[in-house]
Amino acid sequence: MSVAFRNNRLAMRLGAVALAMFGFGYALVPLYDVFCDITGLNGKTGVATAADIAAGVDERRLVTVEFDSNVNGALPWKFGPVQKSVRVHPGQITEVLFYAENTSDRAVVGQAVPSVAPTPASVWFNKTECFCFTQQTLAPGERREMPVRFIVAPDMPDKYTTLTLSYTFFEAPAQAASAARTADATEPS
Repeated sequence: MSVAFRNNRLAMRLGAVALAMFGFGYALVPLYDVFCDITGLNGKTGVATAADIAAGVDERRLVTVEFDSNVNGALPWKFGPVQKSVRVHPGQITEVLFYAENTSDRAVVGQAVPSVAPTPASVWFNKTECFCFTQQTLAPGERREMPVRFIVAPDMPDKYTTLTLSYTFFEAPAQAASAARTADATEPS
């Protein structure tokens, strides 16, 4: 075999490896989401179905749901739950309120990232309405109450008596923030 042929074959193999690495990197995020959905890893919550709602309320026990809130240091907001915890019967639809306040002199777009602890129990914690489903834009100085509606599944094992729902708010990426600034500039005075 000639040197040129071996170099071409090596180049083809390296190109194939690079293409495979790109494909793996491209598929990694959806694969990670599927893995988290299956295992409950990363505190991702489940999604309530009509069967969950129709399953009925388990009146024989109560579960304490505690609320935790955090704001990334780059986000000029105050954020927290209106109440620190609630006691619910599994299967009961419950609504709680969080508040957010923009302490800056500009419109800011934020995105909440939720998690539930203990992690294995997160698959039985189902949100039907949440401010974390979409980005939130607050005008300068604006304060807003934001609801979260959830159901703790009635078939959650009895060993889980306390769950913690935690949110961390981050400033949204630059394109969302620039859209908020554009909206501010077009508002009539």
